[in-house]
Amino acid sequence: MINTPIDSTIVNKKIADSTIKEVGKASIREIKRLVDEIESATGEKFIRMEMGIPGLPPNKYGVEAQIEALQEGVAAIYPDIQGIPVLKSEIALFVKNFLDIDVKPEGCIATVGSMQGSFASFLLLSRIYKERNTTLFIDPGFPVHKMQHKVLNLNFETFDVYNYRGEALREKLESYLSLGHIHSVIYSNPNNPSWICFTDEELKIIGDLANKYDIVVLEDLAYLAMDFRKDYSQAGQAPFQPSVAKYTDNYILFISSSKAFSYAGERIGMMVVSNGLFQRKFENLLNYYVSDGFGYSMVFGTIYPLSSGTSHSAQYGLYGVLKAANQGKFNFVEEVKVYGEKAKIMKRLFVENGFKIVYDKDLDNPIADGFYFTFSYPGMDGAELLDKLVYYGISAISLAITGSERIEGIRACTSLVKESQFGDLEERLKAFHEHYQ
Repeated sequence: MINTPIDSTIVNKKIADSTIKEVGKASIREIKRLVDEIESATGEKFIRMEMGIPGLPPNKYGVEAQIEALQEGVAAIYPDIQGIPVLKSEIALFVKNFLDIDVKPEGCIATVGSMQGSFASFLLLSRIYKERNTTLFIDPGFPVHKMQHKVLNLNFETFDVYNYRGEALREKLESYLSLGHIHSVIYSNPNNPSWICFTDEELKIIGDLANKYDIVVLEDLAYLAMDFRKDYSQAGQAPFQPSVAKYTDNYILFISSSKAFSYAGERIGMMVVSNGLFQRKFENLLNYYVSDGFGYSMVFGTIYPLSSGTSHSAQYGLYGVLKAANQGKFNFVEEVKVYGEKAKIMKRLFVENGFKIVYDKDLDNPIADGFYFTFSYPGMDGAELLDKLVYYGISAISLAITGSERIEGIRACTSLVKESQFGDLEERLKAFHEHYQ
């Protein structure tokens, strides 16, 4: 019997009591619930890396603006479905200042987190063409996006981009798009979970093919400006967050307030639809909506029945955050650099104890230190490794549920790990390595 840092008898019982058949293949929320129960039963704190939850206090500009709005009584009033006017204008200015993209406020829509924006987009895009029925995922990616497809009973295809970087991405994408059944492509940049970042060359390839095959690109910017190798923090000054919006007008951007602004609890996000796409008409939409207009159908045919808009006061909170960033009062990038600092230390501790970084290169450059990193242990696949790490008080998720082909890997999130836990992490990794090397 191996003497593990967490009582194996309790861990075994909690796994048996759960509905989880195999920890290594469980979803993010299932792992969270299991670890919550083990922590409660043992009194031991885990090194929790399974959920991408912000680990910083909420932004003060948002809190102050939201409190002021609540005191003025907005909680009693329905907000505009598409977002309150001052927020829509501030989103458009933010996109100009930090992405150098021109978009009208009408295409800037407040959503219940980026996840509602993606859900609404998947639903609408599946209906714009009668003959196209599939979303293409450039993976690895956020597992819940595929869950949304399954809930909606929508088709999707996927490939792991790691071996198709640079010019190789063109041929790989074209092998799917040329078949004529793809209506949209989705990816995250910086990438969840691998933390690779697309170059302008790669984004231009995606944009050029979007124009050639008339498909819509969904760009998930949940970690906007968090590639800390470059400084994207200065409003209106280069360098700007790279975006496919520079190369095509067929795009929808999802900008989260959760990570970059540490405002996750209010479930407020931004969907930014290009000027051209917002105004565009698709005849097939008349089979589902009262209008063939893309923007009209998004707001009044999709967002409206999903949620009738999002929290009134949270919209004012986000407005306060964006206004401070646009005016240069709030450097949101500087606030979140701590994630990269923690990642650098944590990756070193893993490597020193026999683990390997799975996605270790971004083209020819070392992967950036940021919100996520990926690791493996020789001789084990990701599911087996995760099964074992639970007994050492370490939780994460398997790369297998992200669409990655690197099945030996695990995704770790740095946000909830406190610096005071680095000693525990090192001791637990040492114990694991002693038992399994």
